[in-house]
Amino acid sequence: MPEAHHMRIGEVAERTGLSLRTIRYYGEVALVEPSARSRGGFRLYTESDVDRLQLIKRMKPLGFSLEETRELLESVDRLGSPTTGEDERAALSERLDAVEADLAERCSALRRQLEMAEEFAERLRRQRAHQAAG
Repeated sequence: MPEAHHMRIGEVAERTGLSLRTIRYYGEVALVEPSARSRGGFRLYTESDVDRLQLIKRMKPLGFSLEETRELLESVDRLGSPTTGEDERAALSERLDAVEADLAERCSALRRQLEMAEEFAERLRRQRAHQAAG
């Protein structure tokens, strides 16, 4: 198995668009802990850690709390674990199905908001054009 490429926190911050402080905080609250430490004590991250940070970054604007994020990530981790039994795997799949359904509803609500905002902007444009022509 090839050795994982490790990145320092600065490179991870550049790749994810997250601040150093945010990445450190996610480690403190056990959402994404560094995969390793350098001899000098620097946090080292793998591509898998970057992927996890990107997932968290996408969850945050959707209104997921830190606890919900942690639970979801733990469910995904357990589902992928070879030690997870059939019953637990079924329960985890059911949990993730519920999250997917919730996400679909959140997406629908966001689309409705976007449509309302676009309609409002169009009404303002028409009203201003009417007043300018008036």
